[in-house]
Amino acid sequence: MRTEKVVVDFIRNFSFNQIPEDVLQVVKNVVLIVCGTTIAGKKEEGIWSLYQYYKKLGGIEEATVFMFNDKLPAEHAALINGAMARALDYCDAMVPGLHMGSTAVPVALASSEITGHVSGKEFLTALTIGLEVGSRLNLTEEAYNGFDPTGIVSGFVATSIASRLLKLDERECWNALGLSLNRAGGSFQSNIDGTLAVRVVQGWTAYTGIMCARYARHGITGPLNFLEGIYGYYHLYGRDLLSAESAYKNIGNEFYLKNTVFKKFPACGATQSSIEAILELVKERGLKAREVESIKIEVTPYVYNLVGHEFKIGDNPRVDAQFNIKYCVASSLLRGSCRLEHFEESYVKDPTVNSIVDRIEVIPCKELDQINHTAIRMSVKTKNNVEYLKEINVAPGFPGNPLTEEEHLERFLTLTDYGNVDRMKARRIIDFVSNLEFMEDVKDLIGYMRP
Repeated sequence: MRTEKVVVDFIRNFSFNQIPEDVLQVVKNVVLIVCGTTIAGKKEEGIWSLYQYYKKLGGIEEATVFMFNDKLPAEHAALINGAMARALDYCDAMVPGLHMGSTAVPVALASSEITGHVSGKEFLTALTIGLEVGSRLNLTEEAYNGFDPTGIVSGFVATSIASRLLKLDERECWNALGLSLNRAGGSFQSNIDGTLAVRVVQGWTAYTGIMCARYARHGITGPLNFLEGIYGYYHLYGRDLLSAESAYKNIGNEFYLKNTVFKKFPACGATQSSIEAILELVKERGLKAREVESIKIEVTPYVYNLVGHEFKIGDNPRVDAQFNIKYCVASSLLRGSCRLEHFEESYVKDPTVNSIVDRIEVIPCKELDQINHTAIRMSVKTKNNVEYLKEINVAPGFPGNPLTEEEHLERFLTLTDYGNVDRMKARRIIDFVSNLEFMEDVKDLIGYMRP
């Protein structure tokens, strides 16, 4: 059977009863953290601008713009909500840099509003489908070669979810996915240059899913050989390094989405090991910023290219800081923690933290690839000529070093506190998500996503 049909059949026929308990918990954790990052992300730069732009365009009031208590055409609402969910870069992720939840959850909720009624079980099933399709489309560092994994993959995630919830037939679903191929794109240069495009790309992928599903329903066709064609996904983006057939082998029985990352700290996943290392030294050695002469950090070449560059503050200080190891380590050393507020402009521009940045050197080390994508080696030399060494083989929150359920809840409450949501409301969201499969209509969740 051709791989495209395998994917279409999975989207249309997979059922809630086929979801293992551990997979269901991952999906619920994705829903919870995206609710949290969306609540906390409303005030971030660019979100108000997107809302104002699409509000002026007007259109049918179909789906809710979270935290604004307003409705817009579903694809526009999903775009804004996706950008909002990604703005703090504290959502779920997957090595080597794919963000799916900030696309998946807004699309699933917008699609639920379009259809009028979606049960908790069907909502969770659609999310599982979309996240699994995306997990299997995820490529290697070598294949991406600077493409933003989110822009390449998450449009397919969104299209899979929208196709399921809008109940597209086989031909329509197939065409919707084919149309998604033509919307795939995005560059990691956005991250390196510290631009708002990082969060906008996330929004675009949410928009893509709803539009591709709607186009297909109205008879617009896409390439049927969107995966295995001569110019299909695995040739254009996979660079013929991977096989579509092997990627989708045993789908529905084996779940790649269990490799989802839930970051411990509110910065790029590629910074997590370095932050963990410096904070461990602060805790174990009582290390103080004033004592440090120099810090050398060895990272994998991919991590170096993404977040190992010199720290410069441009037009978007939070993004500059989120995607820079030197800032993350300097800030964590100075403040003894890594918190959401540490990426606000006043913290990022603090001269004290920037003086520490000047003492940090980041070096690419290819041999670390043999250990793990997130492996690092850190050497800290003090002014008293004492050297501290710290190695992290797997970053916290990554496969092989997962967060506890208590840590998941703590992250969520940190986000809702940052978004000025009272703890009683936050606890109600936790309870709702924990019991999603028993909910008659997931639109009730949207009520908690209003100001």
